Amino acid sequence: MSEPLTAAFTPDADWLAYHPAPSRPTFRLPEGAVDAHCHVFGPGATFPFSSERKYTPCDAGKDALFALRDHLGVSRNVIVQATCHGADNRALVDALLAADGRARGVATVRDDVTDTELADLHAAGVRAVRFNFVRRLATPRPDRYYHRIVERIASLGWHVVIYFEAADLAPRWDFFTSLPTTVVVDHMGRPDVTEPVDGQGFGLFQRLLREHPNFWSKVSCPERLSVAGPPGYPDVIPFSAALVRAFPDRVLWGTDWPHPNMRGHMPDDGALVDLIPQLAPTEELRTRLLVDNPHRLYWSDQP
Repeated sequence: MSEPLTAAFTPDADWLAYHPAPSRPTFRLPEGAVDAHCHVFGPGATFPFSSERKYTPCDAGKDALFALRDHLGVSRNVIVQATCHGADNRALVDALLAADGRARGVATVRDDVTDTELADLHAAGVRAVRFNFVRRLATPRPDRYYHRIVERIASLGWHVVIYFEAADLAPRWDFFTSLPTTVVVDHMGRPDVTEPVDGQGFGLFQRLLREHPNFWSKVSCPERLSVAGPPGYPDVIPFSAALVRAFPDRVLWGTDWPHPNMRGHMPDDGALVDLIPQLAPTEELRTRLLVDNPHRLYWSDQP
């Protein structure tokens, strides 16, 4: 599954490449299961990384992603535009077209994107835009900038994906809740898992979902949030399970392959799949999390 590194770009010195031989999960995913959060990086020789990027990854192209999809038993993918590519969505579009309907996309666009560009993205399979507020990865813009983009995508029926740190939720509450679309939050809003699930920090995030039914959450990235670490990331599981239990129709699961900006260890994607029964302990909850919810959000135009 590994790909050679391009000579055009040298990955950051501490960059961890994705797992070269993930285990085959013992948990069998239900038919139609979707990996609702993954990325493609380059390859850089074909799809150069942005000059404004804040990290330089290794190549992790569509062929490696699709190989992982089949290895894990996933049926479809939602590919999220990586910040290292900026608003150049060519690698994303290339992967979507190659997936033959088995992938949808979340793009990054600027507020001056043209109607033709948006139409082309939609035809390729893009169904959302992503706004990144994590300062080490992107430079946040004024609120009006994002509202202009939302106005542009309204006619396409797209939704918005937002990525932020837990500390950003309170100061950005008014802006987030002003968004009129469905809003999907990446990685549970990155909670501090050393605090209680019912504590003030994660309590605010659950209040967001409870009071604003247009908000969804991805129960993803235990490897990124955990202090306890692998193999089971036991400090993260209670947070994910709480959301699946409380909001069963508004949760999504994803691998986050190829796990950008990981430090210390690189997760085994097969082991991540094997955690799913702990997040969603019943067949009904697993079907909603893995099949019904992502299909409703990303493939509503298909039977």
